[in-house]
Formats: sequence, C-alpha cells, structure tokens
Amino acid sequence: MKKIIVINAGPRKGWNTDQLIREAAKGAESNGAEVEYISLFNLEKYTGCVSCFGCKLPNNFGKCVCKDGLTDVLEKIRNADGLIIGSPNYLSEMTASFRALYERLVFQVLTYNVDKPNCNDHMIPVLLIMTSNCAEEMYQQIGYADMLEKYKSTFERFVGPTEMLSCGNTLQVNDYSRFDWTMFDPEAKKQHHDETFQAYLERAFELGENL
Repeated sequence: MKKIIVINAGPRKGWNTDQLIREAAKGAESNGAEVEYISLFNLEKYTGCVSCFGCKLPNNFGKCVCKDGLTDVLEKIRNADGLIIGSPNYLSEMTASFRALYERLVFQVLTYNVDKPNCNDHMIPVLLIMTSNCAEEMYQQIGYADMLEKYKSTFERFVGPTEMLSCGNTLQVNDYSRFDWTMFDPEAKKQHHDETFQAYLERAFELGENL
C-alpha cells in the first residue's frame, strides 16, 4: 500500500486550505493509498534551515540533523510514496511554516556537487496547493504565478514530479460585518465561494487520486 503524507501549512482548521488538502487525501485513499495528516501549526517548536551544513557531512549526508518539531515530519516524507502540501498565501508568499519545512526538505538533499546536485534517491510525486484572497486572474500581474512556478521547479528538482492547484478569491471569514474591510464586497465573496469552491474540491480529489 502506498503511503501519502498530507501536510497543512496553514493555521485554520476546516477552512479553505484544510478542506482542499483533506479532499485530495480522500482522493488518494479512494485509490488505495494510506494517508497521514499533519498540521504544522500543531507541532512542537521548529525553525527553518539553520545553515549548520550537517546534512552535507558523510555521517548524515542528505538528512537534516536539526532536532525539533520537523524532525519526524522530514523522516515521514523521506519514507513516503507521495506528498500533499497546502498553504494559504500570506503577504504574497506561502506561510512561514511552509517555508520552514520547504527549506529543510530541499536543502538537506542539495549537494553543491556539479555531477550530482541532488542526492535524493527516493523521488516522490508532490501535490502543492495554494489558497489566496487574491483572485487568480491577478496572479500573473502581481507575481503569484512566477512564485508558484519557482516552487514547482524546485520541488521537481529535489523532491519529485509536482502538480499544482491554486484557489483564489477565497472566502476569508463567515461574517465580514465584524471588520472594516471596505475593499471587499461580502456578498460577492460569498457568491463566488458558493459557485466555485465545489469545483476546486473536486479537482483536489482528482489530483489526490492521481497521485
């Protein structure tokens, strides 16, 4: 049985990112995979790469030596058959939690060796999901499209073949009247969510199934 690690790099349980990655997980399960769900915000304290270069030394070559909340996560990914990871967009980037895992996951297998720049001998498929308040038709103009392509390229070089799903113009809260957010039309936000989000869930399921 294939083992898929499913990671939520967002803090909000039951909201857009969480719903999409869980639907992708259901898709993987429907095709016979075993899935394990991990919320980065529920882990013990951890950091991004601390540039100790322990992963470049012979005794731990290709493995992050930093011991913290991400240690077991990295090991589980190392032994998995696939990875589903989702993050909301915060200030035009993935969350800090996503970045911490991303740095540690990738840098450990980057060798700085011209002949073999990647020492990862167990490449696995990846499904990368991003949600954003910004509408998808703006992605190219404001740089989100380039950002996602860079993540895709790096994942494919060091982790494995990568599919992406982005979901824009998301519903951020149930009650917009609590906030003075004059740049939004709450009714339009709710209507867009009601009309489109189910299709994103179905696409997430399909991508998870294919994984």
